[in-house]
Amino acid sequence: MCAAGSRLDPEEPGDGERSGTDPRAVFSSLLEDSPEELYDRAPCGYLSTLMDGEIAKVNDTLLDWLGYRREELVGTRRLGDLLTTAGRLYHETHYAPMLRMHGEARELALDLVTAAGRRLPVLLTAVVKSTEDGQPLLVRVTVFDARERRSYERELLAAKRKAEQERERLQRLTGTLQRTLLPDALPDIDGLEVAAHYRAASSDQVGGDFYDVFPLGGDRWGFFLGDVCGKGPEAAVLTSMTRYALRAAAVRDADPAAVLTTLNEVLRQQRSPGAPRFCTVVFGVLRPDGDGFAVDLAAGGHPPALVIRAGGEVDVLHTPGGQLVGALPEPRFTGASTRLAPGDVFVLYTDGLTEARRADGTMLEEEGLAEAAAAFAGRGAHGVVASLVDLLTEWSGTPSDDTAVLAIGHPGEAACSR
Repeated sequence: MCAAGSRLDPEEPGDGERSGTDPRAVFSSLLEDSPEELYDRAPCGYLSTLMDGEIAKVNDTLLDWLGYRREELVGTRRLGDLLTTAGRLYHETHYAPMLRMHGEARELALDLVTAAGRRLPVLLTAVVKSTEDGQPLLVRVTVFDARERRSYERELLAAKRKAEQERERLQRLTGTLQRTLLPDALPDIDGLEVAAHYRAASSDQVGGDFYDVFPLGGDRWGFFLGDVCGKGPEAAVLTSMTRYALRAAAVRDADPAAVLTTLNEVLRQQRSPGAPRFCTVVFGVLRPDGDGFAVDLAAGGHPPALVIRAGGEVDVLHTPGGQLVGALPEPRFTGASTRLAPGDVFVLYTDGLTEARRADGTMLEEEGLAEAAAAFAGRGAHGVVASLVDLLTEWSGTPSDDTAVLAIGHPGEAACSR
């Protein structure tokens, strides 16, 4: 409830009524500025020029901004005289042609030069005033002070450049770290040709695909290819641990299933709360076998290897039931064996290849890969890798996942003697 005599009492007259002044009348009087006052003291600059650019009229606001007296501009200067050298060029090549063709030019970002020689960033909007029969008479120009806007744009540009520099730095660091997770070079193996390819889905994050080929002593060679869970620093740590664990386990016991079992124990021992520590991987051993090479391998949850035969057939080395490495305390790993005859190429890959998608969503898949690989017979390990890269690009120009390919070929006696 309001107290007696309160200003909210409808019977109580307001201050304006007690003083005899009507607030509405005061408000109306504020709107009775003359057109000259509205023009000269407007919050933006106004300028009128003849069609040749000669200044015919200018308001006080623009004179204050520029530091000129009216008689120094009207009838003595052209609009182009107030512009920088670059601005005059833009005036002749863009501003004037736009006025002639369209009768207007909107929000042109230019710099005016003040009487003191300083630059004044502005936005110009110009409209041609014409006679009833369409003959141009003069140009009316509105000038907006763009100093704050230009400052804001410079800040945005500086922030953008800084962000780009940070991204470039991150990409360099990522690329350097990625290279440390892959072999610097593949070994030269007597009687064999080895080739590999790695494509990262992102230049900003370290991928989780890895491969390697290394000697085991005597005539035997170990090889592996896999894909760890995740991306970024966690994936890099897991990849490094996996590579070294595989190499160390193979020195102790080169049986492929035993190597994966050791890796599984290492990953589970190093597991930290909330951090996934598992991967898919194929590990195998190569050894000479008559005029060819015997291959024994074991896989844990990884896509099957392919053997592209010299005659054009493609053998798929299925390892059904092989489980993820590092996910279970006692996983099952499935083995397979094959033999490389002269002209054959053995191929390992990660699922970035088989999960490549066309624009319509169609996926290559393992069956499509095996079918396409039949056309790569006789191309050798390097040729097969190059063909698989072309196939990947054809199916997925913008990869959604990292992809690694490792090919080991037996070129035959003729090729080996070259």
